[in-house]
Amino acid sequence: MSTLSWEEFSKVELRVGRITQAEVFEKARRPAYVLQVDFGPEIGVRKSSAQITELYDPATLVGRLVVAVTNFPPKQIGPIMSECLVTGFHDEDGAVALCVPDQDVPLGTRLM
Repeated sequence: MSTLSWEEFSKVELRVGRITQAEVFEKARRPAYVLQVDFGPEIGVRKSSAQITELYDPATLVGRLVVAVTNFPPKQIGPIMSECLVTGFHDEDGAVALCVPDQDVPLGTRLM
């Protein structure tokens, strides 16, 4: 494993947001959802494609807090422009479990 400096890590904007909309990404090559994530008034709502279909369905995602990288450049994923990267962990079977705060925190709060 390579190491990085505190300065390098501090450049990554990991922030908490709330999923406000989740729908099946019909045109994705691999099963995915299109998420709208609200990061509060400073950042606003950003769109993301997330391959989390094995453990979640759209109805249960709305209202959930997530941790996402908000300072990557937008990335074209098929017909959508992804504006943030929602984070998660692969479980033993390869399904992605979301990285989430275990308490309610203000939208846009940065990971320390």
